[in-house]
Amino acid sequence: MTEFTLGGYMLKHERAAAFTGSDGLPYSVALWIDDEPDARGRFGGALLFVRWTAAGDAPDGHHESDYLVWGRTEDDARERLGALSLYDVKALLDELIAAGRADEA
Repeated sequence: MTEFTLGGYMLKHERAAAFTGSDGLPYSVALWIDDEPDARGRFGGALLFVRWTAAGDAPDGHHESDYLVWGRTEDDARERLGALSLYDVKALLDELIAAGRADEA
């Protein structure tokens, strides 16, 4: 896994990846994995984008992706999310911003 993947970046830098969204605000991203498998025995994985104030000192809302990956275990789903390229993660963030699917903090 290279540092150009979400998991590789987080492993190398020991912190969440962060982006400037298309709305000009700062965001950090976290992996979200189901605690329990679905009826088919799969763990779903999605991304949670935390929006920060312009000063970057406090959370100000968030965007959540739909399920992006499925795994047989939580670790499998986490690994699949981590394999996403940072470019694809940023594109997804901008799509969510454009769709206006933000939840306030």
